[in-house]
Amino acid sequence: MPARKLKAFLNENRVKYVSIRHSPAYTAQEVAASTHISGRDIAKTVLLKTEQGIVMLVLPADRHVNLDEAERALGVGQARLATEEEFKRLFPDCEPGAMPPFGNLYDLPVYVAPSLTAETEIAFNAGSHTEVIRMAYADFADLVHPIVVEFSA
Repeated sequence: MPARKLKAFLNENRVKYVSIRHSPAYTAQEVAASTHISGRDIAKTVLLKTEQGIVMLVLPADRHVNLDEAERALGVGQARLATEEEFKRLFPDCEPGAMPPFGNLYDLPVYVAPSLTAETEIAFNAGSHTEVIRMAYADFADLVHPIVVEFSA
């Protein structure tokens, strides 16, 4: 069960959340449609490969990563989307492409788009293509301590 590690972490920290099961969905926009949650409230996880290693970007489903902005915001010379081969070993308990935005559970730095910080709640893949976790953004920020930078368009 992919969400086990994430749910254990949330439960240990006494965070309130809702688990939503849905039909298989493979893109953040499909997840939004399947769960009837606005695309701006679905947080998608994008992994970038930089000269310092892999980093996790978290942004609304209805936005896209701007690589030039990401390079500037992260202070790196070059960044590109990480390939599945490069990141799948980092998330042994997750289905490829369904990683939750909790880089702290996987020893990855987490950067979040400013637009997500204005949301009361966020929802995100729970490690599978059939389950979403919905929780307060404030709780997410308290647990993950993401760095807020602009990198999306």
